Amino acid sequence: MLKDANAVATLAVRDTAKAAEFYEGKMGLVRGKSPEKSILMYDVGPTTLIVYPSQFAGTNQATSVTWPVDDVDAEVRILKEKGVTFEHYEMPNMKLEGDVHVGPTNRAAWFKDPDGNIHAVVNKR
Repeated sequence: MLKDANAVATLAVRDTAKAAEFYEGKMGLVRGKSPEKSILMYDVGPTTLIVYPSQFAGTNQATSVTWPVDDVDAEVRILKEKGVTFEHYEMPNMKLEGDVHVGPTNRAAWFKDPDGNIHAVVNKR
């Protein structure tokens, strides 16, 4: 049953070499084995992030991947030190503290990869 499976995030990019620089150099992911040279596979927690070339890269205007973490502010600082730029959104019931959106029960920050895929870093629940 799907309820027992680990979902896998799959992101389209224009240039896998440029994407690898971002995902490995800025996000600190470690590349795993891939069945094809043009596909990047990263083990993240109990699942996998797949990055593949596509002409439709960056066309999604919503969050593509959400990263639940213990400390959103610490992750934001680490990513900023590596040159990641964060997005700022107007959201109901949330205020912006630096690059972190703060709501009654959550903290979140959003950033884009070089192709415009949107990632969210959020506090674990």
